[in-house]
Amino acid sequence: MDAAVIVAGAGPAGLMLAGELRLAGVEVIVLEKLAERTGQSRGLGFTARTMEVFDQRGLLPRFGEIETSTQGHFGGLPVDFGVLEGAWQAAKTVPQSATETKLEDWAGELGVDIRRSHELLSFTDHGDGVEVEVRGPSGIHTLHTGYLVGCDGGRSRVRKTGGFDFPGSPATLEMFLADVKGLDLEPRMIGETLPGGMVMVGPLPGGITRLIVCERGTPPQRRAVPPTYEEVAAAWKRLTGTDISHGEPEWVSSFGDATRQVTEYRRGRVLLAGDSAHIHLPADGQGMNTSIQDAVNLGWKLAAVVNGWAARDLLDTYHEERHPVGQRLLMNTRAQGLLFLSGPEVQPLRDVVTELIGYKDVSRHLAGMVSGLEISYDVGAGGHPLLGRRMPHLELIAGTRKTSSTELLHPGRGVLLDLEDNVRLRDRAAAWAHRVDIVTATPHGLSEGSPLYGTAAVLVRPDGHVVWAAPGTHHDLPMALERWFGSHSTGRAL
Repeated sequence: MDAAVIVAGAGPAGLMLAGELRLAGVEVIVLEKLAERTGQSRGLGFTARTMEVFDQRGLLPRFGEIETSTQGHFGGLPVDFGVLEGAWQAAKTVPQSATETKLEDWAGELGVDIRRSHELLSFTDHGDGVEVEVRGPSGIHTLHTGYLVGCDGGRSRVRKTGGFDFPGSPATLEMFLADVKGLDLEPRMIGETLPGGMVMVGPLPGGITRLIVCERGTPPQRRAVPPTYEEVAAAWKRLTGTDISHGEPEWVSSFGDATRQVTEYRRGRVLLAGDSAHIHLPADGQGMNTSIQDAVNLGWKLAAVVNGWAARDLLDTYHEERHPVGQRLLMNTRAQGLLFLSGPEVQPLRDVVTELIGYKDVSRHLAGMVSGLEISYDVGAGGHPLLGRRMPHLELIAGTRKTSSTELLHPGRGVLLDLEDNVRLRDRAAAWAHRVDIVTATPHGLSEGSPLYGTAAVLVRPDGHVVWAAPGTHHDLPMALERWFGSHSTGRAL
C-alpha cells in the first residue's frame, strides 16, 4: 500500500484534511494535477467558525494580524454579527491563495506527501482497498490506498467516477469575477442592484480592485477557457455607463448559480468533501469555509478508522452530520441569490427582510447560519446547551499554566476537561488516555451567562464539538468515550 489515504485535490479542503490526518499519524498522499498554484483567489476571508477551527490547530498566527469585523450581510442586506457571542468575521482581505499557501506549508511540515502535476484518472474500490490510476510527469502509474477522498472541486472526477448522485438545479446565469489593476472606482457593496443587474467593487491590497459583474438575462456559457477582460468591461459599461477598458486584469473568471449536492458523502472506501460534494452560488464566502469544516469533521474520524480504534460506521456520522450542513448552505445561498441578483420585482421582499433583520432574534438566526456558529450535531440525548455544539473559547488555569479550551485542541485529539477536580471522573476516563487528553483546570473569567457556567466537565471531539457534559448528559462518560473514541482495547487496522 502506497498510503493509508489518498486525497485528490490540493485546495483548502484537501490540504486541511491531509493535515488533520497527519496529526493522527496517518500516511497520506495528496494528488494535484496543477504544477503550481494559480494565485487566483475566488474566496476572500474567513467565517467566524473557520477562524475558530484554524485557532484550534494553532494556525491563525500564520496569517499575521487579521482585521475582524462584526458587520456582515445576508443577500446584500446588512446584518450585525455581533449579536452572537464571539461572532466576528475576518475582513475580506485574506485571499484564498494565501489560505492555500499557509495550509500547504502546515501540511508539508506535518509530513504530507503533496504530489503536484499528478492527475487522478480513475479508480476502483475493491472493498478492502482502492486502486488509483494516476498520470504524473513520468507517465501513468497505479497507487494503492485504504481510502480515497475527493477534494477535487465542483467538477470532481472522484465524484463522477464513483457514480455519486449529484442532484440539483443547473446554472441560470453567468457572473464575471476579475482582479484588476489601474482602476479608480468607488467601493460598491453587494446588494446595490442596478436596473440591468448587479456590480460590486472591492479594494484589495497592492492596488488591485475586485470586480463582480452580473448582467441579468445573460445565459450561462459552457466555457473551455476563461472569459476575456473585454467581456467584463463591456458588461460593466452596459450596466453602469462607465468605461473600465483601460484596466489591467490580473485574472478573470466566471461562475454561475448552479446548486447541487451529492446524496451521500461516502460510498464504501471513497468519500467526498468540499465543492466535490456541494456547489452553490458564492455568497458570504461560505464555500471555502464549509469545505474546510467538512475536512475537519472527516479527518479525525477517518484517522480513527485507519488507526483501528474505531469501527468503520464512525464514518457514517460524517455524512449524517455534514450533509444537513450542506443542505442549509444551499438553501441560504439560493435565498441570498434571490435577494441580491433579482430585479426590482423583488424589492418588496428585500424591504420585508430588512425589517425582519431589525429584530434581534432574526439577526441572531441569520448570523448563526452564515457564520457557521449555529451548527449542532446529534450526539445523544441531554439537556446541556452545548451538547453537539462547538466548544466556546474558555480561558483556563491548569495547575500553574495558563491555557484555553482552544489551545488544548491544537494536537487534534479529544479533550476531557475536568472543571471540578473530580478524581473519580478522571479514573473512569483513564483507559482512553492514549486517545483523549484528560485535563483538570479552573475556568478564568467565566460569567454567569456563559453556556459553560455551572458545568462540571465536558468531553470535546478533535473537531471542537461537545459530545458529553456534566451535568446534563443522559448517558455516562464511558459510553460517550466508547461511542466517539472506540473501545480502549482496540488496535490498528485499515
